[in-house]
Amino acid sequence: MKASVLSFRAAVLFVIVGMAWGIVMAVSQDHAAMPAHAHLNLLGWVSLFLFGIYYHLHPAIDRGRLAAIQAWVWIVGTAILTVGVGLVRTGTESGEPIAAAGSIIVFADILLFAWLVFRPAESAAARSALPAE
Repeated sequence: MKASVLSFRAAVLFVIVGMAWGIVMAVSQDHAAMPAHAHLNLLGWVSLFLFGIYYHLHPAIDRGRLAAIQAWVWIVGTAILTVGVGLVRTGTESGEPIAAAGSIIVFADILLFAWLVFRPAESAAARSALPAE
């Protein structure tokens, strides 16, 4: 699966979970986990959707295996980070190392994305072999 499709689909799943979680917090009037909810929506919905747009606009990168790995690592890191922050914010101290691990995963993955964005372009010969868009 192309990285753009993976990113878009995962973003939609994350926003559904994030919105449902927000409704549950509103109904229960317990907003203790609001920072985790915000992380889920920002990293899971917004960031993944933006990755999807970038990959869609750069089809040579989108078709690459490294882009799909980057999207999967972001998905996993976001889930881990969100769970960790949620645990911390609801009074479970054991959530701290989980949140820290998720943070490190997401940070390392944004460095991978940055490398994909800034790496030297493929050679002109390789680009000319691709069909026009």
